[in-house]
Amino acid sequence: MKQVTISKGQVSIQELPAPKVRKGEVLVKTAFSLISAGTEISGKNASKTPFLEKVLKNPDNIKKGIDILANQGLKAVMAVVEKQQEAAILPGYSVAGIVVGIYAGEKEFKIGDRVACAGMGKASHAEFVSVPDNLVAKIPQNVDFKDASSVTLGAIAMQGLRRADVKLGENVAVVGLGLLGLILVQLLKANGARVAGIDINDGKLDLAKELGSDVVCNSARENVLQIVSDFTGAKGVDSVIITASAPGDNRLVQQAMEMARKKGKVVVVGDVGLNPQRSPFYEKEIDFLISTSYGPGRYDPSYEEKGIDYPFAYVRWTEKRNMEEYLRLLSDKKIDFLKLVSKIFFIEDASAAYDFIQDNRLAKPAVLLDYHFDDKGKPETKLIFESRPVKKSIINVGIIGLGNFAKAMHIPNLKRLSDVYKIYAVCDLDGMNAKKTAQKAGADYCTTDYRQILNDKNIDMVMVTLPHDLHAGIAAEAARSKKAVFCEKPMALNDDELKSLEDAIGEEKTPYWPGFNRRFSPLVEKIRELASNRESPLMIDYQMNAGYVPLNSWIHGEAGGGRNIGEACHIYDLFTFLTDSEVASVNAVSIGVDGGKYLKNDNFCATLKFKDGSVCSLIYTAAGAKNYSKEFAKIYFDGKMIVLDDFRSIKTYGSVNFSQKWDQDKGHYLELKRFADYIKGDNKDLFPLWQAVQATMISFEVERQIYL
Repeated sequence: MKQVTISKGQVSIQELPAPKVRKGEVLVKTAFSLISAGTEISGKNASKTPFLEKVLKNPDNIKKGIDILANQGLKAVMAVVEKQQEAAILPGYSVAGIVVGIYAGEKEFKIGDRVACAGMGKASHAEFVSVPDNLVAKIPQNVDFKDASSVTLGAIAMQGLRRADVKLGENVAVVGLGLLGLILVQLLKANGARVAGIDINDGKLDLAKELGSDVVCNSARENVLQIVSDFTGAKGVDSVIITASAPGDNRLVQQAMEMARKKGKVVVVGDVGLNPQRSPFYEKEIDFLISTSYGPGRYDPSYEEKGIDYPFAYVRWTEKRNMEEYLRLLSDKKIDFLKLVSKIFFIEDASAAYDFIQDNRLAKPAVLLDYHFDDKGKPETKLIFESRPVKKSIINVGIIGLGNFAKAMHIPNLKRLSDVYKIYAVCDLDGMNAKKTAQKAGADYCTTDYRQILNDKNIDMVMVTLPHDLHAGIAAEAARSKKAVFCEKPMALNDDELKSLEDAIGEEKTPYWPGFNRRFSPLVEKIRELASNRESPLMIDYQMNAGYVPLNSWIHGEAGGGRNIGEACHIYDLFTFLTDSEVASVNAVSIGVDGGKYLKNDNFCATLKFKDGSVCSLIYTAAGAKNYSKEFAKIYFDGKMIVLDDFRSIKTYGSVNFSQKWDQDKGHYLELKRFADYIKGDNKDLFPLWQAVQATMISFEVERQIYL
């Protein structure tokens, strides 16, 4: 499909795989999309700023880089830097078209529905978009796609009006007669208000007058305060709604305070400076309000991504209900959007469309993209780069999920092991990410539909590097597709998922491993060697100074499963590997209570007794110091002691003296190297399924106990 992208100030059309419809979303084939002149042109210009300059402007970025370096290493930092340097903006957030795909269980929409869609990163300038239900509204039959493509701007303007709480007959000043301002003028007139339109473009002022503005004022050459005073009989307007864009400029807000009547309102919709002087803000006791984009629900993941609506009785106007009302007003001919349109460009000419906006002070500020709409074309989720002969002498890999870790760790390691692995295909829901990663990795194709990989007979191994809640299901599907499966940890998030995955692996007898890499660290292998002839059970004291993760992180949510199941499982596997024994008992306790800074699975102690007599204890904490090792272990046996410091060094005490330093190596490379041998029939004993299952079941039991 064609997708508009912006990178380093340049607009281009990329050919990308179409999105696969997701749960809670509908797949829409685009007829028209609206270019938001203010937002998108500023984004285009900002994309020219060098990456280093962006970093230095925001100290938080430097802090994030240091944190990633400390916790994930230099490779992860370089991956983030590279991603940001190559990042392309997917502009656009207002489209109209028809529904061509729905997810199982979809109740509101059906194939063929005419809809308008909103959302940055969702309703972008692309031939196909997958958009959450709460950002999609049905188009009335008498409303054209061109009109409906303005739905997002209409909802933004409407929310500004609602924040001002405009009553019939009130006087309202609209500052900035761009697309938002001109839509707002019409909304205010439909609401029975008297309107003063203010701008510096005579063409826009004339258009505002044509659309019903009672008075207009060119603030560049006329006395705004005098005109507003005359308009209101020296009383001041009831509300000022600022839709202009003047980042960092406090003068517009200050002037709005002076225009407003005593106890009036100033509502900011556009991007302006927000630091007015105390006077007349204080003397008039003015209500100063911010309007949040399309309305209630915006920036709330529960509403926008999970589809959880706000109760109608308590939140009358959500962003979706604003969208629906705007479309109704278009249907009732209360809004004339086409009068705001300067020109319509075909999607192939998107670059010319942006140039047209940037080079002209448009009186009619709306510019649309036309997608040659018909209802026959189907979305193609696969993009083939090159069809090359398949080498059966090596393992052809399909990667599902292309996050930072996969790109920073697994893909470089697979390329290092090019004598045994070939990255044949990659999959990600983000088509741009899939394409760029595939091209860098030398893959034959990329896709947004993971089943393309599972159904590909040329692929021998599937690597699953998705959010944790997707591991078990997709790994089981891959096993039943008779592929070898390397899936990042954890194996599963609950007993049912684990049982289903075990069944699939057992039925197909396919090689499988859940990414428990620490056992493959050269230092851990040395520890195992040093303890191989032990006479006594092991005592292991393991400290995981994991660092704080904000409570709103995905790691704590349904997708992550929490830090115990999602990360501490590594250590339960390490204990199992070093003891080579079944677990006999698990005891766990937490210091925390949910509701404060920490969750219970942020700070806990788990003690495991194994059937060989070994006792292993894990202290997992998010409350430790950042400048101390993340992982530190002491292993005791036979009058000896081994200290492992963050997979960088080991040192022994007792009858055998041995020490070794190493660049931090947690075993990711060796794990993949030996998994290749396993797929070919060797080293199966290094990947015992029972041990991986045991580590996972231990994590479930620890979770149950700390949440008792």
